[in-house]
Amino acid sequence: MRITGGQVFDLEQGFVQRDVCTNGLLITEASGDDTVLDASRCYVIPGLVDVHFHGCVGEDFSDATPDGLQKIADFELSQGVAYLCPTGMTLPEDQLTAICRTTAAHRSKNSGGAEVVGAHLEGPFLCMAKKGAQNGDYLHDPDPAMLKRLQEAAEGCVKLVTLAPEQPGSIEFIRAAAELGIHVSVGHTVAGYETAKAAFEAGADHATHLYNAMPPLAHRDPGVIGAAWEVPSVKAELICDGIHIHPAVVRLTFGLFGKERMIIISDSLRATGMPDGEYPFGGQMIEVHGNRATILGHPETLAGSVTSLMGCLRQAVSFGIPMADAVRACTYNPAQSIGIDGRAGTLDVGKEASIVLLDQEDLSIQAIIFKGQAV
Repeated sequence: MRITGGQVFDLEQGFVQRDVCTNGLLITEASGDDTVLDASRCYVIPGLVDVHFHGCVGEDFSDATPDGLQKIADFELSQGVAYLCPTGMTLPEDQLTAICRTTAAHRSKNSGGAEVVGAHLEGPFLCMAKKGAQNGDYLHDPDPAMLKRLQEAAEGCVKLVTLAPEQPGSIEFIRAAAELGIHVSVGHTVAGYETAKAAFEAGADHATHLYNAMPPLAHRDPGVIGAAWEVPSVKAELICDGIHIHPAVVRLTFGLFGKERMIIISDSLRATGMPDGEYPFGGQMIEVHGNRATILGHPETLAGSVTSLMGCLRQAVSFGIPMADAVRACTYNPAQSIGIDGRAGTLDVGKEASIVLLDQEDLSIQAIIFKGQAV
């Protein structure tokens, strides 16, 4: 296939006009057949990578059902998201184990839809004061042995775990996670600057949905946000659904951290792609009105988003983030953050041919190619 006439995402140059060729799986120097796809008036971008989302179309990753995970993968690919790292909640260990086993089994089947590249354990190693929509009954102190058991159940595909670093044993936990090949993200925390800085210097390299479920940046107490900025290896997640973060703060944060360190996430719930109403989430109920989801009976407590990652990309652009920077934050940066950038996240020769064509005017999806095959 030869994709021609489009504005092609380039990590260094932004967008350039050139052809993109595939051989049926990979991006190549020359086309593997005579198929030509006209991308005139389109942006040509890599398939998106979501490293923090819970579900969609009525399904939740934490339910640990094979059919549910398949429906999630199918819907996400239809939205231009090619690589998924779905996210579990704060739950008992037996349910977390089921989540991990379901993930491993799904990966072994290769049954279509977006690729589930791993799992993100957002709980249970969080703090009560900033648990947000997590179920406090199942919070757990950082436990390297438990994390090892979960990684074994997942057959090595846990990629990311969120941690409140003020909890006892956090530094040892961060080091143990690294030995298991798991990245640690600081979040759902009341940690101050010194505690957060120590966690990042020990190897934590993410900040979970920056600003949400953590102390604010203050001029005499910079907290997690200030500590994350000071350690160059740390990437910051940002929910760009138009609800969780004010547009001015989205612009400010891209300016502060730079395009190289920003990760746009959806943090989407099972209500994504569904009508308004009440839905279960992590052992609680949420209510959805438009694109706002809150804990039932607690309208001030946001529960996550009901916007897909592609929707968040569009929101970021509408907020004034340059298109190339928004695309990078939805593709290469998240791929790099979980170690799959060798095959995903750019349109360089040798990468997997997972490609999305977007109309240059309204960013609507015009075509999706997943690993060389039209969707």
